[in-house]
Amino acid sequence: MDAQRAQEITSSPDIIDVTYNGEAIYIEHVDEQNGTATIHFLNEPNNKQSVSVTSLNEQNV
Repeated sequence: MDAQRAQEITSSPDIIDVTYNGEAIYIEHVDEQNGTATIHFLNEPNNKQSVSVTSLNEQNV
């Protein structure tokens, strides 16, 4: 995924399934300039981490 698409997902009113290392995540913030995103796993909302947006995968239904 690229930073622009990650930002679109973050801004979308729709729920879009995204994974990181095969685990469902929520994108909290995207830093387009650095190509990173602040995420948390759906089952661990207090465990935030910064990851490269290229490591995020949009799940097509």
